Amino acid sequence: MSKAIAVFGAGPGLGRSVARRFGREGFRVALVARTQTRLDALVGELAGEGIEAAGFAADLMDRAALPGVIEAITRRFGQLDVVEYAPASLDWIERQLDVREVTVESFEFPLDLLLRTPVALVRELLPGMVERGDGALLFGLAVTASAPVPSLANIGTAAAAARGYLQNLNASLADTGVYAGLVQVAGMIAGSDGAKYVAENWDPALLPAPLDAADLADAFWDLYVKRDRFEEVVGGAAR
Repeated sequence: MSKAIAVFGAGPGLGRSVARRFGREGFRVALVARTQTRLDALVGELAGEGIEAAGFAADLMDRAALPGVIEAITRRFGQLDVVEYAPASLDWIERQLDVREVTVESFEFPLDLLLRTPVALVRELLPGMVERGDGALLFGLAVTASAPVPSLANIGTAAAAARGYLQNLNASLADTGVYAGLVQVAGMIAGSDGAKYVAENWDPALLPAPLDAADLADAFWDLYVKRDRFEEVVGGAAR
């Protein structure tokens, strides 16, 4: 049976491209996002390209629901060989705060989405992967995880904490056959909800060209195949 990937945060930009990239390599694809109608549309697109996929509606902020979501996915596809977690939400725009204005409470949303849910997801899936001696946990974060952007301080700080967790996970998994890797995104992603919102509400002349989601998906695939480094930065601030 062909391998399976679960794409958590399957939106019209990065999620779609990751599903296509792995699907072209023969992976069956589980798509996880909040809205079933959008998932159904994406499943239909992928089916038209010869990629087997199914959608599972879930709110990634609801960690108590994760075991049930994973159970539903494994009933449909069997074991998960790869998990990709890169949630995107327009909530970021309303919740982002400058470093001089952050409050203790302002960290709760980004810490939940970027750190606590990934930890819960890893705890659900990692034991089985380690037992099999194979698997990959792939994550996507904005480049604020490693480059200071004071106007996005609450989100960037949570992203930095998530990066630290993932880097430790990567080191811990050496020689187990299981890989944990990170793609940092240095820019808006073409086709994403965020890019659409920004283009409609900001002066396009002041904005850099959005990143091609296919390039990001290629970066995920490259990390998965080579497993020779922890992370890759894609975009204008790439190091």
